[in-house]
Amino acid sequence: MKRQRTTSDGLEILDRRHFRGRPARLRALAEAKLNAQIAQEICALRTKAGLTQKQLAALVGTTDSVISRLEDANYAGHSLKMLQRISAALNRRLEIHFVPLRTRRKTA
Repeated sequence: MKRQRTTSDGLEILDRRHFRGRPARLRALAEAKLNAQIAQEICALRTKAGLTQKQLAALVGTTDSVISRLEDANYAGHSLKMLQRISAALNRRLEIHFVPLRTRRKTA
């Protein structure tokens, strides 16, 4: 049995204990990262445009509480239709790309 090296790297420790060899947890982590990225980008674009959540909501045709929810990193209900409405209101083009999953290299 191969013995793992000891490390003091906190991220490596978390990876070993919680994610390595657990595909469901890895998928959940990837989904959480994506939700956080979407929320952060909506907030950054709105702020750059000099809009409040209420002002963006009026442009999109929704309420400020919906915009607030969309800017929450823990929100997982982003719909394509709503993202298209937001991108149009912010004079942006929405692009979605399918990219290959990264695979870890196996070491001998």
